[in-house]
Amino acid sequence: MKGGKKVLNGLFILDDCQLVYGSVYKEIEKMVRIYELPQTKESIIQNPSLLEKADVLFTGWGCPVMDQEFLKSAPNLKAVFYGAGSIKHVVTKEFWERQIQITSAFAANAVPVAEFSLSQILFSLKRGWNYVNQVKKERKYPVKFEVPGAYHSIVGIISLGMIGRKVCELLKPFDLTVIAYDPYVSKEEAKALNVQLCSLEELFQVSDVVSIHTPLIKETEGMITGHHIHSMKKNATFINTSRGAVVRESDAIEVLESRPDLFAVLDVTSPEPPSQNSRLFSLDNVILTPHIAGSLSKECERMGEYMAEEAKRYIEGRPMKWEITREIASTMA
Repeated sequence: MKGGKKVLNGLFILDDCQLVYGSVYKEIEKMVRIYELPQTKESIIQNPSLLEKADVLFTGWGCPVMDQEFLKSAPNLKAVFYGAGSIKHVVTKEFWERQIQITSAFAANAVPVAEFSLSQILFSLKRGWNYVNQVKKERKYPVKFEVPGAYHSIVGIISLGMIGRKVCELLKPFDLTVIAYDPYVSKEEAKALNVQLCSLEELFQVSDVVSIHTPLIKETEGMITGHHIHSMKKNATFINTSRGAVVRESDAIEVLESRPDLFAVLDVTSPEPPSQNSRLFSLDNVILTPHIAGSLSKECERMGEYMAEEAKRYIEGRPMKWEITREIASTMA
């Protein structure tokens, strides 16, 4: 008992506890009684009785699916601190029906994604990848060609969720016009972000760079078509750091083959990675990165720190800042 309150029993279950929670492990131990060494999904499957005492779980990448069988082994579970982004693949109908609270480090993971997006937006306004390709291919410096540049050019942001908003905030210091498509955002909210709302069609037609941040839900699957990409300005670039399935990939490939002036910077694809015979690997105007926009290496510590802060709020009886309800989860990536 601490100050008359029962000390909660906690357990870590994830692929790499040190990576995410190493910097805050001792801090969490002061708030919660950690009764076993960190576990993995595999060790919990082999020994589900370890869940019996757990009031709270600290988890992240490698979290087991919290289905009926899992929950039967965790009768006392009240809250889950998910030190990663999307919870889509770990929660179930049975989880929500148990009314267990869950919070996620999606806001922490949004930081490096927004930073990566900013870097690619600015680089693409210089047509940087085009220069990289030409220098390597020709083994000499090419004559400089026309670029949009980061002065009075237009950047289009698709979806003003957590990441899209962060990207808009990061773009504020630059001499750029930022437009956005998000049917759920009011004009007042857009104005606060220094953003002009427009249709999806207009955004593709007028932007020098398009950056996609929409969550993958039923309504957004295949939302970006070949027609959208084909309508882009000469020498424009589109960047996808959200989910590959938001884009109709076969349509996009056809357009990129017929429009070598366009560039695509894809940190996500569908499937991921692309199949070995995918034309994405051979197109000069496609840049593929292996889903690196999100938290990597030391950046992962930020996610653990966010969850330690959430645990403190929870234990003190305060509302958690990043709690995800069933309704919120239905609109998230």
